[in-house]
Amino acid sequence: MNILEDLQFRGLLYQSTDEKELADRLNAGPISLYIGFDPTADSLHVGSLLPIVGLMRFQRYGHHPIALVGGGTGLIGDPSGKTAARGFNAEDIVDQWTEKIRLQLERFLDFEAKSNPARMVNNYSWLGNMEMIRFLRDVGKYFSIGYMLSKESVKARLEEGITYTEFSYMILQSYDFLNLFREYDCEMQAGGSDQWGNITAGIELIRRIANKKAYGLTFPLVMKSDGTKFGKTEAGTIWLDAAKTTPYQFYQFWINSDDRDVLKFIKYFTFLPPEEIKELEEQFRQDPGSRKAQRVLAREVTEMVHGKEAFTRAEHISEALFYGNLKDLTPQEIEEGFVDVPSYTVQEKDEIRIIDLLLQAGISPSKRQAREDIRSGAIYLNGETVKDVELVVGKAERLQGHYTIIRRGKKNYNLIRWG
Repeated sequence: MNILEDLQFRGLLYQSTDEKELADRLNAGPISLYIGFDPTADSLHVGSLLPIVGLMRFQRYGHHPIALVGGGTGLIGDPSGKTAARGFNAEDIVDQWTEKIRLQLERFLDFEAKSNPARMVNNYSWLGNMEMIRFLRDVGKYFSIGYMLSKESVKARLEEGITYTEFSYMILQSYDFLNLFREYDCEMQAGGSDQWGNITAGIELIRRIANKKAYGLTFPLVMKSDGTKFGKTEAGTIWLDAAKTTPYQFYQFWINSDDRDVLKFIKYFTFLPPEEIKELEEQFRQDPGSRKAQRVLAREVTEMVHGKEAFTRAEHISEALFYGNLKDLTPQEIEEGFVDVPSYTVQEKDEIRIIDLLLQAGISPSKRQAREDIRSGAIYLNGETVKDVELVVGKAERLQGHYTIIRRGKKNYNLIRWG
């Protein structure tokens, strides 16, 4: 199986330049290709994971991946797929974000490979000091207004309005491709399907200036079957930075994948071989209730992004919460597993009545309701039902000497810290 056959099996080959020409070029030997990542935040999110994995796939098939961090284009903002203009960020902020994203990308690509090491570039190095008059004369003259207006990324914004700054993004990205073609013999650009207009514009620029053939390929935009946006949850965006989205939250995002999406996501985001994927598909058809496919997906992607240790920790937290074995959790697992639940710090040194704790922590709105909650069996302390309204919570009820976990009802957790 070659790279194109792999992409086709996984449903990842959405658009490409002439497929036969591209196949012939890839069969002729390794190709250098790039994908760009603009620093629009201090971390990439799971929406960026598909193109990252795309570069990884090409490298594993012997090709030469280039990860471009858009320190220059990030100051402008890509209008593709956007209904309104992005706000501009200060140059020093974009510099900081560029460095953070560069460090993130280094976790995924092999920059020490003997035969095909990955390369990292920042387009600010050639865009940052560009002379405007020279750029307009040497590059801008190749872009007609009609040609640019025909691109979907521009047409989609015309009714809402598009600034000249955003309108120029296509020219800047095309120049990126030309510069990489000249400097690193980069013959192909890949990206999400919303980048097709920018990619083909770069191919045309290379043809007109260098009189050379270049290639393009896009992956499908990831959609969820329930209509909600991929990469978003009730808690917000799923980031690749563990400080913004904990490995446990990341693991939960994948293990909660809809049955209609899980097999597609396994093909998209994992490196499992086709034989293993087909076996999973058969098992899923026979017993979808086992959720084995979700567990495999969560394991593979969490290990890839955060490492095996983080995955093991996330899985342990998940199992402890499911089975109520909260006493088995380490302090790190408690903090990670309950990072997004309400928390309260007890100021009393040794102990506090359960009724007072429920009221002070805002778990129950009144003492009367707190008593009713306990009598109805709705209050759980460290996974066990509270039956005594006169219970005094003290050192015996602390996990790892510092935490008490209270649940009201089925899902409403609260983390109590002892100050």
